[in-house]
Amino acid sequence: MTVQDTPSSIDPKGGRPVVPTRGARRPLGLGEVRLTGGFWAALQQTNASATLDHCEEWMERLGWLANFDRVADATTAPDRPGWCFSDSEVYKLIEALAWEYGRSGDPSHDRAVRRLTARIARAQDADGYLNTCYGHTGQQPRYSDLESGHELYCTGHLLQAAVARLRTVGADELVDLARRAADHVCATFGPDGTPGICGHPEIELGLAEFGRALGESRYVDQAQLFLERRGHRTLKDIPLGRAYFQDDVPIRKAGTWRGHAVRALYLSAAAVDVAVERDDRDLLAAIERQWTNGVSRRTYLTGGMGSRHQDEGFGEDWELPPDRAYCETCAGVASIMVSWRLHLATGQVRYADLIERTFFNVIATSPSADGRAFFYANPLHQRTAGTAPGDAEVSPRAEGGSRAAWFDVSCCPTNVARTLATWHTYLATAGERDLTVLQYAGGRITAELGDGRTVELAVETAYPHDGLVTVRVVQAPKGPMALRLRVPAWADGAVLDEGGHRRSAAPGLAVVDRELVPGEEIRLHIPVSPRYTWPDPRIDAVRGSVAVERGPLVYCAESLDLPDGTGLDDLTVDATTQPVERQGRVLLRAFTRPRPGTDPAWPYGRTSASTTPDGTQSVELPLVPYHQWAERAPSAMRVWLPAGRLE
Repeated sequence: MTVQDTPSSIDPKGGRPVVPTRGARRPLGLGEVRLTGGFWAALQQTNASATLDHCEEWMERLGWLANFDRVADATTAPDRPGWCFSDSEVYKLIEALAWEYGRSGDPSHDRAVRRLTARIARAQDADGYLNTCYGHTGQQPRYSDLESGHELYCTGHLLQAAVARLRTVGADELVDLARRAADHVCATFGPDGTPGICGHPEIELGLAEFGRALGESRYVDQAQLFLERRGHRTLKDIPLGRAYFQDDVPIRKAGTWRGHAVRALYLSAAAVDVAVERDDRDLLAAIERQWTNGVSRRTYLTGGMGSRHQDEGFGEDWELPPDRAYCETCAGVASIMVSWRLHLATGQVRYADLIERTFFNVIATSPSADGRAFFYANPLHQRTAGTAPGDAEVSPRAEGGSRAAWFDVSCCPTNVARTLATWHTYLATAGERDLTVLQYAGGRITAELGDGRTVELAVETAYPHDGLVTVRVVQAPKGPMALRLRVPAWADGAVLDEGGHRRSAAPGLAVVDRELVPGEEIRLHIPVSPRYTWPDPRIDAVRGSVAVERGPLVYCAESLDLPDGTGLDDLTVDATTQPVERQGRVLLRAFTRPRPGTDPAWPYGRTSASTTPDGTQSVELPLVPYHQWAERAPSAMRVWLPAGRLE
């Protein structure tokens, strides 16, 4: 690893969520990348104009914000509104507001940060402890339930909110109260304090980045201490087992991700942070190993993670049922957090491939078009159409089959909000003498390379709807540099065009290494025509099925597009024909056929599913991007469709 940055209290690049002090790549900040239009710019704008206010309105309505007032006014009671971790949603909202203010400069978002911070500050105890569920009149004592109380988890999100404020505005009241909270944690759980850990990893992430932002290593030390304590059966056992908390095996010895998916991924992200800060190559290698095994055997086609509802967790290898996929939106956010840190540490482009898949098919799937309803779980097969809850209702279920305005456990809306506010910081990274474009969106990049030279690029593209990416050099440094464009792993047949000189570009990185000329255009042609994707046969739940992808987008069939009297479970795709595009739609040739059972009361029979019995009917099957499903109305949906041959 080579040193790329040193921490400072105010980020000179205009704000970056992750700023390692060393690593193969340097992330770009809010001030170095500006989106000018397209898919992600639209989502960012909706997030800024609708989602942020939506989240604050719901928290006010439900009394989650007033919980801080009750602590400050000494009016707490056992009937506190919200789950014990509702404080964390307020902190994630503040983080999203802080990043959005750093991105757009909209003063309304700055005012919101100040308004919320003032209410929170009144609730902080003299010794720095800050929580509205424990430690006050009518409540359980502090840290009396480390397994499920989420106190340290909430503090971790507070610290991440303070990082966003610190790197976009500088030290203020939020940063000051976060420092007091972090000092309290170090005093309480440090080497000479209580040898405990939180049941939900997150404090480690907050401490590590807060320490980097302030240049104070003691916070990173505390994060490292929490990491090393985990896996030694410190927490009480529960019916789901200690793997639920990742407290069954030390993180350095774990072979893959297991247990609660969000917890596992937050823990891994923090481990990368600590590994980089301490130059701990063994710890970094452990997370790389877990990423490799988890992605190759425990990840859905969409990039979603978590196949079990009972613990919101990872199943065993190849346990990836589409209809029971949990794939929590927060797990998608956490997956990106891990992959981004691994990319910055190692420079490997495979991490950016997974980030793209997860962005388009998990993060973009969660919010509705108006930014005021969300998916919590993201199954790949909805057997029956869900029931859309009312706009004023709190959904008690994470897997209702329709986007909901708010959930009883509403961790996902605020997680999406903070991620979308910083989406463009994942677009590119800088090296000593190169700039690597990892994600494609229309915009402007102005970046300083590691050698101090500056390059400015304008990117024009309609990606993912079109695969042409045009990079125009606006300002170029003297002497050669490398412009590297990611070619997705699925993009066989990509072509790089330099002023009419065309050459094939294999998946990985297409590199232009020479002196760039202002005004010249470099074009990358990425094939985005629809294609079949086949599962590994060890994934029993979808063996014999096929999915369709187009560019980075996973597609699905919805019941809304079927002929009357036809259900999704009646269809088989004729895999001898290829998916086609017509008038902006992806179409498949499919067929319906009688079921093999001859007894309507018994779903089994002697007729093989591979034969074509009498009564078969051909059907033209339209597909929609998975991120758009249930947008028109509640529907049944399938990503994986049985494949056969129409004879």
